[in-house]
Amino acid sequence: MRIIAGKHRGRELARFRGQDIRPTADRVKESLFQILSLRLVGARVLDLFCGSGALGLEALSRGAKCAVFNDISRESIALLKKNLSALGEEGEIHTQDFSACLKTVTGKFDLIFADPPYRENFTEEILRLVAERGLLKADGLVIVESEREEAAVQGWEIADLRSYGRTKVAMFRRTASSSLTGADKPAEANS
Repeated sequence: MRIIAGKHRGRELARFRGQDIRPTADRVKESLFQILSLRLVGARVLDLFCGSGALGLEALSRGAKCAVFNDISRESIALLKKNLSALGEEGEIHTQDFSACLKTVTGKFDLIFADPPYRENFTEEILRLVAERGLLKADGLVIVESEREEAAVQGWEIADLRSYGRTKVAMFRRTASSSLTGADKPAEANS
């Protein structure tokens, strides 16, 4: 696992031991960040199931203004802190269940990365909470990595869908009609 591009290009990240954790493969990460390249400079990102922090750290390396990291695992947070320190980066860190994080985090995000355990299907709940709290900027995306093909959810459309072997990446954006209804409440602390 390494940073693929940007100011930390080529830097190795500390990784988990064992087979229980499934980090995003470098080829998936490289393709994803090529697609997102024009959205990264100055962006505010949320890495919701951060693990080692690879997605949020890649975004920071490529010019994101700030990253918020969350994971329920203390082992993941310890590894994230090690990687942040090694790269000389900072980030806001939460150690919560994803739903608790989405209910308490403040501000609006340009990009929200959601890479939950593949056996779980949290997509609808994530999108519902993001919409209810107004956590996404008008042109923002929620990027979900899973092993199943995602379908559109009410109030959301799939802006892009990619398949990398068993890994599927769906990029969700709010539908035009849902943004016009006023369903999005402003998040408390805009950053």
